[in-house]
Amino acid sequence: MKLFLAGLYAVSLLWVPVGSALAADGVRTLIFEDDFERAESQELRDEVGQGWGTNSKSRAAGNKQVDLKEGALHIYIHEAADHAVSVTHAAEFTNGTVELRFKLEHPQDSLGLNFADPNFKPVHAGHLCMAKIGTKYVELSDLKTGVMDLKTRELRLAKQVPASLEDELKTKKRRVANELELGKWYTLSVTISGETLGASIDGKEVASFASPGIAHPTKRMLRLSVPQRVVIDDLKIYSTK
Repeated sequence: MKLFLAGLYAVSLLWVPVGSALAADGVRTLIFEDDFERAESQELRDEVGQGWGTNSKSRAAGNKQVDLKEGALHIYIHEAADHAVSVTHAAEFTNGTVELRFKLEHPQDSLGLNFADPNFKPVHAGHLCMAKIGTKYVELSDLKTGVMDLKTRELRLAKQVPASLEDELKTKKRRVANELELGKWYTLSVTISGETLGASIDGKEVASFASPGIAHPTKRMLRLSVPQRVVIDDLKIYSTK
């Protein structure tokens, strides 16, 4: 009987793909990981490697804003920049999770995990949803049906947003108070499941938010959005089915 059960157990594991793990809501497949344990060939320009891109050339006159050192990714805005630092990587899934370690070293620092579909043109730059982690809060946003909708964005830029739309936009994000210690490493997990975006820090759920734009079927890119500074390590991206 023990031999039969052992055989049955082994067969039950055969259907799980390599690089996958059983999750509470399905099979979680690792689609990308980076431990940033590598060196750059020079120190004048961004040279992240591993398929990463940055906006330093277009938004910071080519000045270096991303540095690999001590086995971690250091992101910091240059004084010439006219936009937050954006560090991007392809990451295609419908439902999934991004896990990473991070630390914030100054009170105004924050880290945004922005999920985008650059092929989806009704929103600005393909922005779909975002989790933003500050030293005193976590904010979750539906950008697709919120501020990045092209028609909405045009009204906002023209400062012609009607009161009814202002009220609706307030429902497109949720901010939760959450204090972090400066200079301390934390483990962050941001998960998308259907219309729900959730954030956990050190294994504890901090915030959850549901909105229609989060359920956009094709998240194609992860953008790390950094308006000041952040240090990141041990990043993993999973797709869940």
